[in-house]
Amino acid sequence: MSELFEAVDALVASRSPLPPPAERRRLRQAHALTLDEVAAALQVRRATVGAWESGKTEPRPPEREAYAHLLEQLATLYPAPESTDAEQEDTAAAQPAAKATAAASSLPPVSPPEASPSDAPSALPAAGPRTERVSRGSRRPGAKEAARPANTAAPGGVYAHGPLLVVDADTDRQVTGYGVGGLILDVPAKSLPALVEWTLTEARLGAERLHGSGKDADPLLVLTEAACERYGLPASLSESERLAGRLAEGHKVVKQLQRAEWQLTKRGLGPWARIYRPAQGGRRQCVQLCIPSWRALDGRAWGHAAQLEPAELARVLGVYAQRVMTPVGSPAVTGLQLMTALNPPTRASEPDADGRRHSEHRPGSLGTQPVDPAPCEASDGHPVLAGLPRFHVRGPEEKLLEEAYDWARDLTDAECMKGYLVGLDVNLAFAAGANGAVVGLASPPVHVTWPAFDASLPGSWLVDLSHVDPSRVKVGKQWRDLDGDLLPSPFTPSGLRPEGPAWYATPTVAYAVELGYDVAPVEAWVRREHGRFLDGWYKRLRDAYVATMAELGVGEKLSPQEFLEAMDGYKSRDPELGIVVDAVKMTVKGGIGKLREKARGGGWKPGQAWPALARPTWRPDIRAAVISRARINMHRKMAALAAATGQYPVAVLSDCAVYAADGPSPLDVLPYGADGKTVPGSFRLGVSPGMVKHEGTQSVLWGANVLEQLSGDGHVANLARYIKTGEVTARDTGE
Repeated sequence: MSELFEAVDALVASRSPLPPPAERRRLRQAHALTLDEVAAALQVRRATVGAWESGKTEPRPPEREAYAHLLEQLATLYPAPESTDAEQEDTAAAQPAAKATAAASSLPPVSPPEASPSDAPSALPAAGPRTERVSRGSRRPGAKEAARPANTAAPGGVYAHGPLLVVDADTDRQVTGYGVGGLILDVPAKSLPALVEWTLTEARLGAERLHGSGKDADPLLVLTEAACERYGLPASLSESERLAGRLAEGHKVVKQLQRAEWQLTKRGLGPWARIYRPAQGGRRQCVQLCIPSWRALDGRAWGHAAQLEPAELARVLGVYAQRVMTPVGSPAVTGLQLMTALNPPTRASEPDADGRRHSEHRPGSLGTQPVDPAPCEASDGHPVLAGLPRFHVRGPEEKLLEEAYDWARDLTDAECMKGYLVGLDVNLAFAAGANGAVVGLASPPVHVTWPAFDASLPGSWLVDLSHVDPSRVKVGKQWRDLDGDLLPSPFTPSGLRPEGPAWYATPTVAYAVELGYDVAPVEAWVRREHGRFLDGWYKRLRDAYVATMAELGVGEKLSPQEFLEAMDGYKSRDPELGIVVDAVKMTVKGGIGKLREKARGGGWKPGQAWPALARPTWRPDIRAAVISRARINMHRKMAALAAATGQYPVAVLSDCAVYAADGPSPLDVLPYGADGKTVPGSFRLGVSPGMVKHEGTQSVLWGANVLEQLSGDGHVANLARYIKTGEVTARDTGE
């Protein structure tokens, strides 16, 4: 009889009711389970579990019984939030409505009417509703918890389904697109050309322009390995293709695109590819591809994003797209494109006699044509330097050298008696340097000799600053003398005092004047057409960073102690948002770096132009001005702290300064009063750009060992390079 009862129980279990697909997904994510973990437990493929959660297929015995048991246990742990009948109806209708909307649309997206610059949003909300992931006790006490529907469509509008889709395929060759806000779309396309066509005609993907005179963002499709296989693409590039950065021209998929009259840009079908047809009637026809398995998402900028499940990857890229912009390449490339998106080079003119409008230069922008740099600003090998003798090495009197700090010194006897070395890191230092920076615009530089220095004119100045003593600073209305041997010079990246005439960007020379010294430039290259080109760029990235940090529990209005506590393990509260934070930081740093992109391979020879020079945004002078301001800001803060407390940095690397202290906390370095205020003009703890966070703490004994191990021949090892982790690799030691 027992066998009969077991058979009856199995029969009943085989028909066990299952929650709707959206609820299955919510329960899995609530327990922080991945699709791979569930699939391994049930001995099925990951794509099979994904299909159960999307509602495309239903589990069958014997897996159904085990799956139902799992969901029942999870439902006990994470009960569904209470909702009204209307809310339940809306949730049940969300997924079919999303799919029906995509299928019913038969017209390509229509660009909205141009808006004024003031109408462009500076920051957008997060990437729609999603299922909140509970990270098993890692949530900071007091943080809000909310259960959100997993399968709801993105906000309505011209681009109702958001800026992007992560396209995945299952074992049945069914293709699914995962969008922002938990959106799931069936993708009917059977080939890559058909996928591009479907994206532009039915998918309702894209993003509205960031400026009234700009262009709407093209839709982004992120292809998983399974999707690559479904559309005839390799899961990874061969060694030769990886070096070339693209798929071979003769590949069958490239030929499919050609037969369908789709075109590729010069970079071909690579990790970040653009597939387009010439614009018709002013309407763009372009789709951006991102292929993570081809190394599109570099781990240095995107962390483990390439290993995320499709829905999770859609969330990461969706948040970035809505707060920064739709990615068009690496964060560096995107950071450069963001400058143009926020400050377009052209605008529509007033109507002419026939009532027609034409494209005209937009004041305040960099224009549409590249501008040659001044010879002192040009990179080695630039065509403007073609007349120099071969192998000529330019010194500081010929070459503008505005770079971030890389300075270090030995510990004093008093510092050796302290217990700790504490690193302070400036948040988005280059973004803070860009904020308010006056830079040259579309006009070329003008050469002048024996000019009177004008701090309002951006440019490069040949001037002798060797007589300037940067250890003499003004505190309030009084001048104070500091120990110049313990403080780096603000005028050189090495922190060494200049020895004679050299080229400097305007902010560096202006700081010498601020310190009370006369300057007498010998010559200069100045830009009389100028403006604050990067202000909008700074604000956009600042808002993206601050908003994402706030979601991770690190707000702007925290006391110093609260800030340090909030920063402790902040990324573990939501690792996906942690990826976004790092990508935003790399967008800032990489975007500034791209302003002076150097020649790379391709048979280039000194004196020849390279592709980056054709861009109006190839502007080494703007890069120099931003880095100059960032370095001067750093020196100003260090000098103010030294004047007030007698504490001097032992090492500075870019935006990180290391101090010896009696305790391990930044509060053992920074003198905060009972009112929560610290030394005016010095370092302040906080999340905003220009404020500082804790970079890391090591013992003074550790620092002494590193200095002994790595210093020599007049070189002092930079402890700021190792303060975060304390690790010194064999490569650092030269072994």
